Amino acid sequence: MINPLELPKDKRPRERLFKNGAESMSDQELLAIILNSGIPGKNVNEIATDLLKLIHRPECVPSVKDLSRLKGIGKSKACTITAMLEFGRRRWGPRGLKIMKPEDAYLAVRHYADRRQERFICISLNGAHEILAIRVVTAGLVDKTIVHPREVFSDPIADRASAVIVAHNHPSGQMIPSSEDDEITMRLQDAADILGIHLLDHLIFSENSYISYSKDKRMNFGGF
Repeated sequence: MINPLELPKDKRPRERLFKNGAESMSDQELLAIILNSGIPGKNVNEIATDLLKLIHRPECVPSVKDLSRLKGIGKSKACTITAMLEFGRRRWGPRGLKIMKPEDAYLAVRHYADRRQERFICISLNGAHEILAIRVVTAGLVDKTIVHPREVFSDPIADRASAVIVAHNHPSGQMIPSSEDDEITMRLQDAADILGIHLLDHLIFSENSYISYSKDKRMNFGGF
């Protein structure tokens, strides 16, 4: 397999990516760019090919330990690749995922739980309850966030969403909804009814647990 450095400069992966964009590159070429270099006796393209085979396994995303076992990928590169995969999953991976129950929504937003301030999050869904987008609507104080229905629904309207799920983290770890939580939920329900968008649920979550307005049947919440 040809070493990228043996190619004419305008044919090398980085130059092609810069000129034509990432979408023009193969998976193997993208991984070679991330890996940056090979090792004696094994060029970066060969390592990228081995890595691609491991990533393509259907069971799950490979762990740092799995990656570091590949010849040419040490601990540092394994950590970089794992971080890249996880960041991509968090930002773009959920798109198209079908939300069948509150736990599915919790898993899609749980990585926001470690924030020191509250984040109010809105998940836009299509008619099949597949994720169109996940957005942070607003960030608030340590123990509260202020949100208005127009901020919550402006992007779902642009998405042509049929339904939404809202969620926010409680940095304190306390899972009992406050009176303010109940109030904003009622306001969002009223706004959703006017807009013809189904408000499926409101989650309050921490790193280890969550409560669901629909699951707990709070305030006669319709839910799923």
